[in-house]
Amino acid sequence: MGLIHLVTGGSRSGKSEHARRLAEGFPGSRTFIATCPVVDEGMKRRVERHRRERAGAGWATVEEEVDVARALREAAGAGVILVDCLTLWVNNLMEAAEKAGKAFGEDEMSARANELVAACRAAPAAVILVTNEVGMGIVPDNALARRYRDLVGRCNQVVAAGGDRVTLVVSGVPLVIRKEGDK
Repeated sequence: MGLIHLVTGGSRSGKSEHARRLAEGFPGSRTFIATCPVVDEGMKRRVERHRRERAGAGWATVEEEVDVARALREAAGAGVILVDCLTLWVNNLMEAAEKAGKAFGEDEMSARANELVAACRAAPAAVILVTNEVGMGIVPDNALARRYRDLVGRCNQVVAAGGDRVTLVVSGVPLVIRKEGDK
């Protein structure tokens, strides 16, 4: 059973960079699980920039937009696994449910997040998960955005509760808000 470390923060706060540096401090092989769908040229450039940042540091990249728990189980030989990011994962789960004509509310999100935590717990590697803290701004003006905010919040709470360490990154500065043994 490895360490589960949740790294959260606002958009462009430096959380992904912080998580990558943390991961590169672990011995052994490194697996990066990317949840980001490439939907436009801007996103394609961003993904390429992130790949360049990891180049030469021993990273294997797995692209998985929906079944992150399976990707974690399949990356079991890694010394550290970095999942970036849960926020996009929630978006992808919502979109997949909508396409399938299924409901996806907080109960479903809790179940998927608990499945994710169980896969992290079963991994012999340290697992670092990146997410956005989306609930610190204004209340969204439409139902879909409020539902998204609520589901990301539920996911973050479940993963944080099941994890060992939580770090909030603000303006590039990591603040450990819970460390192992603080539950």
